[in-house]
Amino acid sequence: MPEPRILHSGIIDVNFGENVTIVQPVNLYGCTIGEQSFIGPFVEIQRGVVIGERCKIQSHTFICELVTLGDDCFISHGAMFINDTFASGAPAGGDKTRWRTTTLGNRVSIGTNATILPVTICDNVVIGAGAVVTKSIEIPGIYAGNPARLIRKL
Repeated sequence: MPEPRILHSGIIDVNFGENVTIVQPVNLYGCTIGEQSFIGPFVEIQRGVVIGERCKIQSHTFICELVTLGDDCFISHGAMFINDTFASGAPAGGDKTRWRTTTLGNRVSIGTNATILPVTICDNVVIGAGAVVTKSIEIPGIYAGNPARLIRKL
């Protein structure tokens, strides 16, 4: 009977600021976590991701390569970040030249089960639970829906 290939989650090659809290199990590798940030259980943060200071990343969140979060961001349970838009009609796979970046400003809150495609989000934005952000956001406010739309300016 063949043996499966078993991979283990863990914390590998991470740059931590002061007073970071992590609740295991997590899968963090090749990323940067800013001072006083919190990472909940069952979170994966991939290579090259930068998390600002005083951020809170709740459980079951996936933050893929090419994502940068500003300071004082809140990412709720089950939020998903995507860097491959399937622009050619299929997954880019290992062709990272087809992946795109995502940048969140300061004081951005992402609701439970929201999906963030490759976009830029300005400072002082709230993304509602279950929202799908498909376009960059340049006006501070509250956004909700699929696709996410401005509900109210802040």
